Amino acid sequence: MQKHQPDTIYANPLAEVNRFAFDERVVDVFPDMIKRSVPGYATIINMIGNLAERYVQANSNCYDLGCSLGAATLAMRHRIQAADCKIIGVDNSAAMISRCQQVIAADSGEIPVELLEAPIQNISIENGSMVVLNFTLQFITTEERLKVLENICSGLNSGGVLILSEKVVFDDDPHQQLMTELHHNFKRANGYSDLEIAQKRTAIEDYLIPETLDTHRQRLRAAGFSSVDVWFQCFNFASLIAIK
Repeated sequence: MQKHQPDTIYANPLAEVNRFAFDERVVDVFPDMIKRSVPGYATIINMIGNLAERYVQANSNCYDLGCSLGAATLAMRHRIQAADCKIIGVDNSAAMISRCQQVIAADSGEIPVELLEAPIQNISIENGSMVVLNFTLQFITTEERLKVLENICSGLNSGGVLILSEKVVFDDDPHQQLMTELHHNFKRANGYSDLEIAQKRTAIEDYLIPETLDTHRQRLRAAGFSSVDVWFQCFNFASLIAIK
C-alpha cells in the first residue's frame, strides 16, 4: 500500500486555482491534509468508534457515506460489539475508493466491509443502525440535503443513529470572524502558509457550502429524527448526533 505524503498541494503560487476535487493528488495527501485542517478530527473519529459500540444493533447495517479513506469505517469496525453486522462505505471518488480498498484489505478487523463507488444520493439505506456523514453533506447541494437525510432516516431502524459532522457558519458576524481567525491560526500552527490557506479557500469556495447549526438541527428534525443536538464542536467544526 502506498504511503501518504505531506500536503503541499497549495504550497506554491498557482496561476489559476481550480475547484477542489477528491482526485489522486488529494488522495495521496488526504490524511495529512485533514489532520492539519480540521480541528478535533482525531477526536471525532475516535468517538465514532465509541458511539458505534453504544448504538450499533445486532444483524444490522452501518453506513459510512463519503467514506474517503475509511477512517470512520475502521473506527466502527474495531468497536462494534453487536453480532452479524456489516459496514457499507460509499464515496463518489474513484481514487478514494481504490485507496480505501487497500486500507481495508490491510486492516485486521473481522466485520465485513463493502465499498461502493457512487454518489451518496443514490444509496438506499436499509436495516441501518448507524450512519456516518463525516464532513460529507457540506459538499452536497443545499437543495438535495433534506432528501439525503430523509433517505437516511427512513432506512434506519428505531433507535438508530446518524452522526453528522460539518464545517459550520454563524449568524453573528463578529463570532464568525473570530472562528475563522482561530481556524486559520490552527492551520498556521500546523505548518500551512498564508498562501496555502488562501489558495485552498479559493479552491473550495462555492463547493463546500457550510450552514449554521440551527439549520442543521431544523433539517434533521424535518427529516424525521426525534432527538438532535451537537455532541462535539471545535471552532467552526461540529458534529451532531441524530437519533431516530
